[in-house]
Amino acid sequence: MCGIVGYIGNRNAYPIIIKGLQRLEYRGYDSAGVALYDDGNINVSRTPGKVDDLRAIAASEMTLDGTLGIGHTRWATHGEPNKRNAHPHLSNSGDLVIIHNGIIENYESIKKELIQRGYVFHSDTDTEVLVNLIEEVKKKENVKLGKAVQIALNQVIGAYAIAVFDRTKPDEIVVAKLGSPLAIGIGEDEFFIASDASPFIEYTNNAVYLEDEEMAIIRRGKEIKLRKIKDDRVAYPMVQELQLNLEAIEKNGFEHFMLKEIYEQPHAIRDTFRGRLRADQGLVKMAGVDQHLERFRNANRIIIVACGTSWHAGLVAEYIFEDLARIPVEVEYASEFRYRNPVITDKDVVIAISQSGETADTLAAIKLAKSHGAFVFGVCNVVGSSIARETDAGAYTHAGPEIGVASTKAFTTQITVLTLLALKLAKEAGTISESHFRNMLTEIEAIPGKVERVLESNPEVEHIARAYKDSTNCLYLGRGYNFPVALEGALKLKEISYIHAEGYPAAEMKHGPIALIDEHMPVFVIATRKGHYEKVVSNIQEIKSRKGKIIAVVTEGDEQVRELADHVVEIPETSECLSPLLTTIPLQLLSYHIAVMRGCNVDQPRNLAKSVTVE
Repeated sequence: MCGIVGYIGNRNAYPIIIKGLQRLEYRGYDSAGVALYDDGNINVSRTPGKVDDLRAIAASEMTLDGTLGIGHTRWATHGEPNKRNAHPHLSNSGDLVIIHNGIIENYESIKKELIQRGYVFHSDTDTEVLVNLIEEVKKKENVKLGKAVQIALNQVIGAYAIAVFDRTKPDEIVVAKLGSPLAIGIGEDEFFIASDASPFIEYTNNAVYLEDEEMAIIRRGKEIKLRKIKDDRVAYPMVQELQLNLEAIEKNGFEHFMLKEIYEQPHAIRDTFRGRLRADQGLVKMAGVDQHLERFRNANRIIIVACGTSWHAGLVAEYIFEDLARIPVEVEYASEFRYRNPVITDKDVVIAISQSGETADTLAAIKLAKSHGAFVFGVCNVVGSSIARETDAGAYTHAGPEIGVASTKAFTTQITVLTLLALKLAKEAGTISESHFRNMLTEIEAIPGKVERVLESNPEVEHIARAYKDSTNCLYLGRGYNFPVALEGALKLKEISYIHAEGYPAAEMKHGPIALIDEHMPVFVIATRKGHYEKVVSNIQEIKSRKGKIIAVVTEGDEQVRELADHVVEIPETSECLSPLLTTIPLQLLSYHIAVMRGCNVDQPRNLAKSVTVE
């Protein structure tokens, strides 16, 4: 989950690397470091903390010259987040320097062998073991750096995206990938290396995304050379034109990326259904579905695999698929699915959901499903990501870059794509009437405008947040389609404000959580008029009789719940199955404001990273 950046060309590398690390800081911010080659020397600066901390001390520790360099921002796996464990790491000779995103699982056995050969280690990381293994291979086999990297990587078990260079040969960088993302930006006689394209978007629109088990030798002023790590076969780079723009990865006047991304949701949802939804013609067009319609038609069931917020989107989709398309659905945590020997057949369709398209557990679940003959459909946001390449077909959400660690627009755009898919399958199967189908399409078209109306309640939500910012525990309750929204609301609060919160189906309150309710317990209840409204009102009355504080998300004009609740936030009327797209907005805003009031780092909450690319 770390972020890596590299540069080789004619420019000064340091400012490119520092700016790139700042853009990748969503991937990890426990420590940061940079290494620059300058006139025969490798100058290194590392520090615990954020990239700003690195920038503050680098000038005093090293010269900032050089047209070759690498940098790293870390999410700690092996070893505490301190200076000695920060990347880049040098080999014992001081000739090789490496940055690494991933985990080397067999590092301990390799480390013991290297110690017996006289190597000394100065950190607790698996990465320092890898760079010394590369050095040992290079020395023992008398080979060049590229070959040494290839041989060494065939001896390790785990996941990696690495960049390494040799002080004695400063005109090349060697990179390699397995399970962790790596992009190479191609400029005019210059190359950029990064975990994603954001660090080099202002310099070039051309990029190569390495496939798993590929490595590249990048030489100054020459073409890159790609090879397969396992068998040394030549690979041919496919240059892609980036669709990313610089404005999309800047805050544009918002205090935090999270708030910007919350407010981007009307636009993001509209972009997600643009070109797919044609309400005037009564059509849903999805190329990835149209080309494989028989696999969906003949499916015995749909299995949805995902993690975190994407898993919550999958839970919403379960209700939608079963309600509209009448297809049985199972929703699985990818991290559990991959290890529990699940029953999968070639009659199953597996839908894998991931914002980044790089989630390690979800990727492993995809490979497991494919090994059993299942048809795998991906829903992700990042073009060219690993999940987009590994799946049989799929659909992008078109949410645009999501920098804030806590997902917001990813959730609503995932639900949008999955709703379109369910409607398309329902229409094909004849499980939905023509009038209902067309009404749903019209409702979806209206959702962005309704989200904008919910966002107008932001001052009111901020006022509510002030009342509960010092709470230590919270409950979130919902029923039907909005039970997953309760889970998502609780997750958002936990992630960024560090308040303990739990989401429950409202009816389950009586099976345990009701024991927690007193005058100090805020209970956030999703109580829209559609669905199980009267049941939820009964739950609210049970909370009120026990002096719990009730904050309710209600449909516009609801006076019954307003009389019972301490606070209400209204949303516009919509179809029940689309209501999660609206009810989640106040809960996102609430968690944001509470976190800000508590002095938390909203975009970079402690111990978290945006893309979980390791187990």
